[in-house]
Parts: sequence; structure tokens; C-alpha cells
Amino acid sequence: MQLEPNLAATNVPDEIRNADTPCDKAMHATEPLPSSEGVMLSVRGLKKVYQTDGGDNEAVRNLTFDVRAGELVCLVGPSGSGKTTLLKCISGLMAPTAGAVLLDGKPVSGPPKKMAVVFQEYGRSLFPWMRVRENVELPLKNQRVPKAERTRLVNEALEAVGLSHVPRSFPWQLSGGMQQRVAIARAIAYQPEVLLMDEPFAAVDAQTRADLEDLIRVVWKKLGVTVLFVTHDIDESVYLGERVIILSSSPTVVQEDIVIDLPADRDQLNTRSTPRFAELRHHVYKQIQLAKKGHRPASASAGKDARSD
Repeated sequence: MQLEPNLAATNVPDEIRNADTPCDKAMHATEPLPSSEGVMLSVRGLKKVYQTDGGDNEAVRNLTFDVRAGELVCLVGPSGSGKTTLLKCISGLMAPTAGAVLLDGKPVSGPPKKMAVVFQEYGRSLFPWMRVRENVELPLKNQRVPKAERTRLVNEALEAVGLSHVPRSFPWQLSGGMQQRVAIARAIAYQPEVLLMDEPFAAVDAQTRADLEDLIRVVWKKLGVTVLFVTHDIDESVYLGERVIILSSSPTVVQEDIVIDLPADRDQLNTRSTPRFAELRHHVYKQIQLAKKGHRPASASAGKDARSD
């Protein structure tokens, strides 16, 4: 797994629903969890308990969901709902207390080579003394990819994120949005099968954020990579995702897993102004507010998966 930039884990930054309306019922993911066929990433009964001086802190209680190969799934929840903890467990940076993470059917017990992670704090994941090309190329060097192949992969990645004109610039010479593009380029140059993104656009301005959202959808479609995208931004989750998984408050379970039935081709102006976008946004916002008030799906008390109604 490429961990921005695939060196040591020390580089990683710290860190029921109401009665349904007809519109709500149409949004629920009522089909059962998919079979293992076609599933790239599977989280099963994941639990994480931190041991502190004040006693055990149960951050994640029972998370179960699947992500099919080639899907773009967004994960949202209240602050402190364990989103980053979940991502660390999925990426093999942290062992869960119970449960399992499967990547292409195989248990994850450490950082997998098929996976790349893009973090929020791009300034801490790029080496300021290395030029853009060198930053993107670094994990490929670590994997001893032949030079000609490295050159091709780096060129393709920089072209994909719109940075082919600045390969010799240093990160500190670029804007925040461009630096995050470098981090994305480094991840996709690694050719992962799964791309994990931990609030990657939280530190950029609104206009840059919109551009980067569109970039992710373009890259996702072009490469066919499986993406799990963590965000606090409800509008972003609805705009980007094919599905949105909503987490409860801590200790965390899946509060709801909904299908985003917007058109495959989306743009910031027209998609966000459609009635369906507004309906979906309203539904996700309502569930987040319920989660913040402590509401949990009825199945949580029985330890069941919360995806089906």
C-alpha cells in the first residue's frame, strides 16, 4: 500500500431514523449485502476499543459493509464517529479489536500493496526538498519499478491531475490545491486497486474543492479504481458517491447505507441544482442530525448489519 509516500507509519497525521417519508423509502439500500463475487473491500463486524488511563474507549462498535470493485463510496458521520479510526483499520495501519477487513477476499493484517491512501494534510505528506516529479516517483522507486516504467507512470499520473506543466516545481512553490493534486498523482501512479481518501479537500478553498471533486470523478472513471472517500461535507458525499454510508455517533455502527441515484455524468452547476440532489442532501443531513442526538438504527442493539431496512 502506498501511504503518502509509502515510507513509515510515522508519516501518518494524528488525529431510528425517523418515520420514513415516501422519498426516504426510495433512497434506502434495501437489497441485501452483496455476495463476495465482485466485492473488492469488505468490512465485517469491525470493532475498535482504545485503552486509555481513564478506561476503555469503544470508538467503533460493529461496522459491516462491502464496497464492490470499481465503486465510489462516500463515508460520512458526526465528528468523533470513528471515520479516521475505520480508515486506519482498513488500511492496515491499526489492528481492530475484533472483526475483519478483507481486500479482494484476503484478510488485511498490514498495509496492502493494492491500496493507496490520500490524507487531508498534504503539506505533511509531500517532501518539500523534492520536486513534483520526484515526489510522485518515490513510491515507485521504493518498489524497484524499472526507470522507463516509472517515467511512463509518473507522466500519466501528472497528466491525469493536470500537473504535467510543473514537474520540476517544488511543492512549496504550488498552491494548496495543486499540492493536493501532487498527492493524488502519487497515489494513482502507484496503480492501486483501492484508493482510500481521508477528507482530502478539507484544507482547500471552496472553488478549489469543487475542481478537485470533479477531478476525482474523472480519475475514478478513467482508471476504474475502487474509492472509499471519507468526508464531513454532506454535499460533497452526495455529489461524489454512488453510495453514501452514514455512520452513527460513537461507539459507531452503520446508521444507513443509501444509493445515490444521480446521473453518472455530473457537474457542479447542474447536478447540485436538481431536485433529486436536494432530496438526497436533505435525507443525509437528517440522518447526521439524528446521529448527533444519539439515535441509532434498531438493528444496532441486536448486533445486526444496518444496511437493510
